[in-house]
Amino acid sequence: MPDDAGLQALREAARLSPDNLPLRRLLAGQLLAKGYLADAEAEFRAALALSPQDPELIAGLADAFIRQSAFGAAMAALEPLLAAPGYPPAVGVLAARALLGEGDTGRAAFRYFEATSRDASVADPALEARITGSTRPAPSPPATGTPAPPGPESPFLPSVPLPGDTTTAEVERSKVSFADVAGMDAVKEALRIKLLLPMQQPEMFAAFGKRAGGGVLLYGPPGAGKTHLARAAAGELGAAFVNVGLADILDMYIGNSERNLRATFDLARRNRPCVLFFDEVDALAGRRSDMRSAHGRQLVNQFLSELDGVDQDANEGVLVLAATNAPWYVDVAFRRPGRLDQPVFVPPPDQHARAAILRILCRDKPLAEMDYDAVAQASEHFVGADLKGVVDRAVEAKLQQSLSAGRPIPLTTQDLLAAARSVRPTAVREWMGTARNYVMHANDSGAWDELMPWVKAKW
Repeated sequence: MPDDAGLQALREAARLSPDNLPLRRLLAGQLLAKGYLADAEAEFRAALALSPQDPELIAGLADAFIRQSAFGAAMAALEPLLAAPGYPPAVGVLAARALLGEGDTGRAAFRYFEATSRDASVADPALEARITGSTRPAPSPPATGTPAPPGPESPFLPSVPLPGDTTTAEVERSKVSFADVAGMDAVKEALRIKLLLPMQQPEMFAAFGKRAGGGVLLYGPPGAGKTHLARAAAGELGAAFVNVGLADILDMYIGNSERNLRATFDLARRNRPCVLFFDEVDALAGRRSDMRSAHGRQLVNQFLSELDGVDQDANEGVLVLAATNAPWYVDVAFRRPGRLDQPVFVPPPDQHARAAILRILCRDKPLAEMDYDAVAQASEHFVGADLKGVVDRAVEAKLQQSLSAGRPIPLTTQDLLAAARSVRPTAVREWMGTARNYVMHANDSGAWDELMPWVKAKW
């Protein structure tokens, strides 16, 4: 309990008048301002019990969550406000903070600049620097003219486009295959049936009018291995692989993002068979109903057009894989047949899969006799990225010992266990909490039925 005399007096007054909403609002705000975050969260919840739809209280609760790094809980609280037209700009900035905390820089940029375009007073220079440093590529000078001042349709994109259809995405050859992906048998089987077999057995599929090509949306918690799966799919086929990041598409000049997207698809078509992989696709394919400016909707429309192909055969031999941590933000039009019509859940690994991941990560290192099952049991809720962090820490510690001894000292089970105790798992629990809200309360279409067993499990 805080020692502040003023807060103690407010708390006592709230105890004596528990239904006094202005008093509880004042107490919650004071607690938040002074940094008593758990107490502030409790008071905001108590106030919301008296006024459940109060946007100021919801925003205050979300702010308390963000300051405690509970970013998924903050977004779950803010979602009803963000869905309403003309929501308060300060709510958009809060959402940007939460999304950036979740690693969703594209959505954070959208929320931040949309909010500050409506009310410049809510701008946060430190937050803007973090967002633009993560998402906005450095602009090249235009061939002629200078950027026009920002207009009402584009709060941060100047309106002079750069010439030419170019892309910074590069073609590579994947050196991994499904043999390098531990577990995920159901996910690999879904990719085989949807994407790989039509390419490997074209005559059989052509007999049923099925061409080689199409798209799959991979979704799941951060670090679960979506990018690794995409590379493995390309390696399984021996196909070209194009890994598309936000900086390869998004451009500060109006019209250039669409040009970059078209050029990226053209690159894949010239190198077919090709796996075209879009990471953080929700930043490029967000719900158009959420967008307040035309340039975002135009980019989504261009993306849909490229997925459909200029003609019936344009995308034959181009396999589109997209990944997101937030599938509920992707525009529903992308799930139409022929586009990204098969969402595939990439789950966190179970104990058996964690042991298999550890075997793969350790296979090229000096090893003593290892008990991977023991390490897997001690690393509950860890995803592939977390397990890589465990191995990296253990290797760093072992390297120091080896340098001191002048000879390689093998890695042991105890080394991995010690490293596992020092690594905190990524936000799988928070992701599951956000997913639970959608599965339980926004699943009328049945789109998220696949997640039901997962969100009901204890996390």
